[in-house]
Order: sequence, then C-alpha cells, then structure tokens
Amino acid sequence: MGQSASTAGPPPGPTRRDGNSNSFSHRMRARSTAVISPASASEEDIDFPAPDPTAADLDDLDLDLDLDYISYLPDECLACIFQSLTSGDRKRCSLVCRRWLLVEGQNRSRLSLDARSDLLPSIPSLFSRFDSVSKLALKCDRRSPSIGDDALVLISLHCRNLTRLKLRACRDLTDSGMAAFAKNCKGLKKLSCGSCSFGAAGMNALLDQCASLEELSVKRLRGIVEGAAIEPIGPGKAATSLKTICLKELYNGLCFGPLIIGSKNLKTLKLYRCTGDWDKLLEVFGERESCLVEIHFERLQVSDRGLGALSSCFELEILHLVKTPECTNSGLVAIAERCKLLRKLHIDGWKTNRIGDEGLIAVAKRCVNLQELVLIGVNPTSLSLGQLAANCPNLERLALCGSETIGDAEISCIAAKCVALKKLCIKSCPVSDQGMEALAGGCPNLVKVKVKKCRGVTIEGAEWLRASRGSLAVNLDTGVVADHLEASASDGGGIQENVAELPAVVSHIAAADIPATSTGRSGLSKARLGLSAGRNLLMCTFRRLSSINNSSSHSS
Repeated sequence: MGQSASTAGPPPGPTRRDGNSNSFSHRMRARSTAVISPASASEEDIDFPAPDPTAADLDDLDLDLDLDYISYLPDECLACIFQSLTSGDRKRCSLVCRRWLLVEGQNRSRLSLDARSDLLPSIPSLFSRFDSVSKLALKCDRRSPSIGDDALVLISLHCRNLTRLKLRACRDLTDSGMAAFAKNCKGLKKLSCGSCSFGAAGMNALLDQCASLEELSVKRLRGIVEGAAIEPIGPGKAATSLKTICLKELYNGLCFGPLIIGSKNLKTLKLYRCTGDWDKLLEVFGERESCLVEIHFERLQVSDRGLGALSSCFELEILHLVKTPECTNSGLVAIAERCKLLRKLHIDGWKTNRIGDEGLIAVAKRCVNLQELVLIGVNPTSLSLGQLAANCPNLERLALCGSETIGDAEISCIAAKCVALKKLCIKSCPVSDQGMEALAGGCPNLVKVKVKKCRGVTIEGAEWLRASRGSLAVNLDTGVVADHLEASASDGGGIQENVAELPAVVSHIAAADIPATSTGRSGLSKARLGLSAGRNLLMCTFRRLSSINNSSSHSS
C-alpha cells in the first residue's frame, strides 16, 4: 500500500543526454508560464549571464516531471501533512489513492459520526479504517432513532484507547449499555452527554470504571426525573481525578451532590438552570479544603449562605453569578474578603438591585488582581467605579450593560482613572456623545470600544472618538430604527438597526482638523455639523432621484 520510512531516495530519472531530452524540452516550451532553464532552450533564444564557476552543471542534473516524488515520502511525513488540513480536505485527500486512504485513516484521532440506528452495520468497517480514534462524537437528530446499547458496546470494543466521548440525543442508550461501555474504555478522560436517556446507574458505572476521568459535562439527562427515588451519583473512583464538573438543565441535579463533594481535586464547577436548593450542598462542600478555581452559577437557587460557604475556596479566580436573585451584597462581600485571588467577575443582577456599590467596593479593596469585570443589570455609581479603578491596576476588560446609573459622569470617571483598561463595552446605558468625548482623552491603553443600544451616542460622536484616537477600534450599534432612506432602499422594507463598524483609519475626519474654538464650540460639534450636512445632502439627492423616477413612470 505504501512505502516504508526507510525507503531510499527516488531513482535517477532520464537525463538531458538521454533520448527523452527532446520531449522534455518540448514540454517546457509548451507552458507559457514555466521558467525557462538553460537545459531546455538554445543560446539563440536567451542571453545567459556569465557562468558562475561555483554553480553546478545543469546538464548533469536528472529531471523527470513524470516521476511521483510523493510516493517516496514516508507515511509519517504524509500523516503530518494530513493533520494540518481541515476535515473536508482530509476527506478529499483520502480519495486520491489507496495509500492516502490508508494513511489518513490510520492517523485520524478525532471522529464525528451521525449516530442514527442504521450506523450499527457500518461500525466494524468504519473502525477498521479509523483504528486510532481517541476522540469520538456521536450525534443523532432528535427526530430520528439513535444507536442503542449494541452499537455503543461494539464501538467500545474497537476503540479501547478512547479518551474523549461526546453523546448528543442518543435516546436509546440505557444504563446497561453505559456500564458495558465503561468496562471496555477505562481510559476515558472526558465525557459530555446531552439529551440522553440513561440514568444514575449508568453514570455510576462509568464513574466506578473510569478512574482517569477529568471532565464531566451532563445536560438534560432524561433518565433523571423529578420526584422519583433517584440513586445518588458518585463519588466513585473518578472522584480523585475529576477536575471539571458541568451540569445543565437537570430536574434533579442535586443527586450529583456526592460526586461534587467527593471530588477532592475539583478545579471548575458550573451549574446552569438546575432545580433544587443548592445552599446546603455548598455548605457541606465548603467545610473541606478545596482547590476550586472557577465557579459558574446561572439561574440557580443559591443565596448568600451558599456564597459564604464558597468563600473558603481561597484559590478562587473566576466567579460568574448570572440571574441568581437571592445573591446580594452580603454574599459578594464574603467572597471578596477571603477570595483575594479573584481575576474575573461576571454579575448579571437581573435588575433586582440587590448587588451594587457595597459589594463592588469590597471587591475593589480586597481583589486587587481583578482583570475582567462584567456587570449586567447592576447599577454601580462613580463611587464604586472609582474604587475599582484606583485599587485594581490590572483591570483590562470592563463591560457595563443595562445599567441605569451609568451615564456620562461614570464614563468620565472610568476614562480618568482606569489606566490599564484595554476593552470597554457599554450597552443599553444612558450615555451620550459627551461620554465618548471623555474617552478620547483617557484610558491610554484602550484598544477597542463597543457601544450598543445607547441612544444618546450618535454615529458622529463615535467617529469623532475614533478620529481622536488613531489606533482605537470603535463598534457602534445605536439600536435606532433606520431612517426612511435605508428602509426604502431595502427590498424587504423591514426594520433595521443602525450599525456602524468604524475602521482603523478615518480619512475624512482627522483629530487635528477639528480643534475647539474660542467661542466654546467643541470639535465634536463641528464634526456633527459637517457630517449632518453631508448626510442631508445625500438624502435630498436620493429623494430627488426618486421623484424623477416616479414622474417618469407616471408619464409612461
């Protein structure tokens, strides 16, 4: 099928002195774009430079364009080339010849299959070709019957070196099938399953057999239903190796409590939209020594009691609290006082006003390593923002969304004090062009500004900001309904949002051309007048053309 790695170089091809030299010269002349060499052209046609005494004699070179040099490439080198290609290109390369088909299949470690029930007969031939797969994804259409236990067990027999498995909508898998799979693939390190039908027994079998499991992600596990007598899940042998647990949309996610508590080396805990009261579990979890680094809570029933228990995680660096209405300033203060290594903080207050200046000031005083802060539906003032800017010298990314108290004064405070800030996002806040003007003279390290649905900020103001800061990227989405000109120009006639992506260079407005005057009118005002006049002229021109077209159509 292929050549071994120790194969010698290609045999010498026909030389210019052979009888094939005429055909070789003819092939070279036939291509108008080919480079003409001395070996294929006469001295009457080309003026050659002076000969180089150190150059090789081209007459002694062996050239044969028909020779397949790739066939002498070792399989290992060919496999490295395939690994740098996209999935589609690899498939096309496998159709070139039998050798490429074999090499591509034997060196493919990642495979994704359509996990419908008719996959079962093809499994032996598939995994005979792809015999080195270590990362497998089995995804089924929700409207189609999926593979069952027989198919999963057969796959496990062919892929005993499997380290990652992703299951999506495999509704015909049962606890017995998962148990048999776990016995054959004990080296599994990562499992992600969503919308599957097995339950606690299958999950426990996997945790008991796969002692090297490091990441577990479970979403909508149909075998765990609310109200039933659910078997507790975990901890199992995998508890010593688990580093990441992610649970999403589980009716009875608390049955994973023994696994969460028993995972001694857990680094990341993510809980999204799981029912149940989680405070008691978190209190038990906080009683032991923990090395937890990252926590994500979204639409979870957790209060300040749970946050207070998690404050014992002294190595915590990333905290996301998204739509947890029972969490208040008190819980955030408890976290800030003990988790001093916090680097990233995301809070979606759901406009409940239960987290504000008090909690943020505590973060500013204690968490001096803060690099990223995202506030959604939270109403901070200049008091807390000033503290954050003064005490957190590494704050590089800041997002303020849906905040009623973020106005021009707060943006001016950020511009004056956040020296390290690189990226700023403002959405649905009462900010105007005055805030943009303040950013023009502050935040010396600012690289990108994104403004969305702030009705007080105009395109002219954003362009003036961009013109004042030559290297600043400004992304503006005003969220305002497009004017009559844009609506009439679109074929659909639907409502469009006014979006402007301002490039890195603005040619028609320069910062030096719009200085402030002695009359008190700022350069921003001048820019507005100029841009408004140009836009009005453009609109009048289009309307006049439209009226001419309408009159001509009526006359015809």
